[in-house]
Amino acid sequence: MSAEAPALIETALQAVNGWLGRNQYSGYEPFDGLNSGLRPLTLGSKLGRQLLVQAVKRSPMNIRPWIGIRPATSTKGMGFLARGYMRWHKLRFEPEFRRKAGECLNWLRSNASPGYSGLCWGNHFDYQTRTYYLPAGQPTVVWSALIGHAFIDSFELSGNPSDLDDAFRICEFIRRDLPRFSDEKGTCIGYVAHADVRVHNANALAAGMLARVYGHRREKELYDLAASAMSYTTGHQNEDGSWFYGEQPNLHWIDNWHTGYVLDSLLDYQSGTGDDRFQSACERGWRFYFGHFFLPDGCPKCYSDATYPIDIQCAAQSIETLCRFIDQDGQALPAAVRVALWTIDNMQDPTGYFYFQRSRRYVNRTPCFHWGQATMVSALASLLLRLQTRLTTT
Repeated sequence: MSAEAPALIETALQAVNGWLGRNQYSGYEPFDGLNSGLRPLTLGSKLGRQLLVQAVKRSPMNIRPWIGIRPATSTKGMGFLARGYMRWHKLRFEPEFRRKAGECLNWLRSNASPGYSGLCWGNHFDYQTRTYYLPAGQPTVVWSALIGHAFIDSFELSGNPSDLDDAFRICEFIRRDLPRFSDEKGTCIGYVAHADVRVHNANALAAGMLARVYGHRREKELYDLAASAMSYTTGHQNEDGSWFYGEQPNLHWIDNWHTGYVLDSLLDYQSGTGDDRFQSACERGWRFYFGHFFLPDGCPKCYSDATYPIDIQCAAQSIETLCRFIDQDGQALPAAVRVALWTIDNMQDPTGYFYFQRSRRYVNRTPCFHWGQATMVSALASLLLRLQTRLTTT
């Protein structure tokens, strides 16, 4: 690891933060195609909606401005920004970053989805997947749990009880509004309230969120549901240590950032509850992740068996997860630095933002907000904080 790496990483962090400010904390998202003026061409059909979403996402160039899709602010993006700014504050002790984090959290409070048992969030666009349709504003456990970690971070940083109260309210959404599906392995918490959608990263994120709040509230129901959810996901772990996206036959792929979500959540579960029953599953998952998703130069692979497309979400989540496992594996920190420097060199625009994807033949330079800018702020700030900790302890 070069001595110049921390300065290069912080310069990149300052550049993307500057881009966000100049663009009023808004951008596009990979799956926002249904916000297009072309939507009437779908004739309201599932297939039509899928085709439009995928056509916009997969276009080699950003066609959104030409078909009526405008930049917007993402709820999940604001959660990642809040976490990034809190980490940057701990690194530099500058009140500006604590203020920015607080503004993100206040914005999230004002933009939560109404009509549910607790705090929760969804997309700002309608979304059609291969398995379900999700109207704008309808919350998901992934969005809500990832945002919830920002509220817990804020409570742990400042001790403000209202932040913990809000985190607990997110747990109320998870407990009261989401379906549960049980088998002999445990309980899977549903991705959304209105459909049967069972995926491992969503279930694990819910469990990790419940566990972190349990660590402060000590409410047994939080622990019991978190343990059962983790039992489900670890019980369905593949022999090589990997996890499919979901157990349904059409969900049998293994990708970078969803694996990272599961691994991060296992650490959150263990630290929040003190329960180490899933330690061996975590270790096997880590070995698979570290051994299958990175090229020697730091390039983060999208899938365990395929490098392309190289996605900025893979890069950001790779840095996050590698930083989380620094205490478990001495190779994790230099690997995180390699991924960060590769991403800066290959996916950051001169104006400061990060590109959406690189394929073998072209670069998709779409400036996404949550998917790239916010996640990279969080990831780079986390890496700089870990680098500083290492310097002060050696």
